[in-house]
Amino acid sequence: MLMSMTGFGRASGTFESKKISVEVRSLNSKGLDLNARLHNYYKELEPLARKQVTEQLERGKIDLTINLDSTGDSKTYSINADLAKAYFKDLKSINDEIGNTTEDYLSVLLRMPEIFVNEREELSEGEKQTVLKLVGEACGKLNEFRRQEGMALEKEFTERIEGIRTLLTEVPKYEQERIETVRERIRKGLEDISAGGYDDNRLEQELIYYIEKLDVSEEKMRLANHLDYFLETMKTPGAGKKLGFISQEIGREINTLGSKSNHAEMQKLVVDMKDNLEKIKEQVLNTL
Repeated sequence: MLMSMTGFGRASGTFESKKISVEVRSLNSKGLDLNARLHNYYKELEPLARKQVTEQLERGKIDLTINLDSTGDSKTYSINADLAKAYFKDLKSINDEIGNTTEDYLSVLLRMPEIFVNEREELSEGEKQTVLKLVGEACGKLNEFRRQEGMALEKEFTERIEGIRTLLTEVPKYEQERIETVRERIRKGLEDISAGGYDDNRLEQELIYYIEKLDVSEEKMRLANHLDYFLETMKTPGAGKKLGFISQEIGREINTLGSKSNHAEMQKLVVDMKDNLEKIKEQVLNTL
C-alpha cells in the first residue's frame, strides 16, 4: 500500500507529576530531514529519539517536538541565596555611593548571572522509556495518517494511469488515416517534381521510408508496459522513488509518440496524456 510523506501525530502521557507531550509532523522531502526540539529536561534523549523517528518514518522533512507541559510540585531550579546576598550588598553599596533613590533590587538580582541553580535530577530509566514510548506512539499515529493519505494517492494514480491507457487505445484509429495523408503528400510532391508524372517505385520507396520513420508500434507497446509496471509497483512498500523513475520513462514514450504522430488528433491525445502524467508526477513527490 502507498503512503504519503505528509502527516501529523501526537501522543501525551504522564510520569509521576510530569505531563509529557510529543508531536511529529512530516512533509515531503527527497531524504530524511529531521528537526528535533526537545525540552531542556529531555535533551539527553535526543539521539535515541532521533533513532526511533528515523526507523519508523524513513523519509520526509520531519519536525519532532517534545514538551514538558507541567511539572506539578516538582522544582528543578532554586535561588543561590549566598550569591544573591552578595549581589544585594554590592548593589546597595554602589547605589548609596552614586546617590540613586531606587531600592528595587529584586528585579535586578533576578537577572544576575548564576543566580539560579539547576537542581534537575538525573532522568530515571522509567522516565526515559515513557518519553520514548510516547515518541513511538506519535510516529505510529503519523504513519496511520500517511496510510490514509496513501489510499487517496493510490486512487488518483490508478485513475490517471487508466486515463493514459484509454487515450493510448484511441491512437490506432488515426494511424491508417495518417498513412494515407503521408502517401498523398508524397504523391503530390513527386507529381510537382516530375511535372505531371512520377515513378511508382519511387513513391513506394518514399512511403516505406516515412512509414518506418513514423511507426509508433514500439512506443505504444513500451508505454503500455510502463503503465502496467507503475500499477504493480504501487502495491510494494516504499515505492515513491521507484514510481518517480517509472513516471519519467512513461514521459519519454509519450514525448516520442508526440514527435512521431504527425497528426492533429493524435497530438491532442498526446497532450491529454501529458496532462495526466504531470498530475501523477506532482503527487509522486509526496509519496513515501
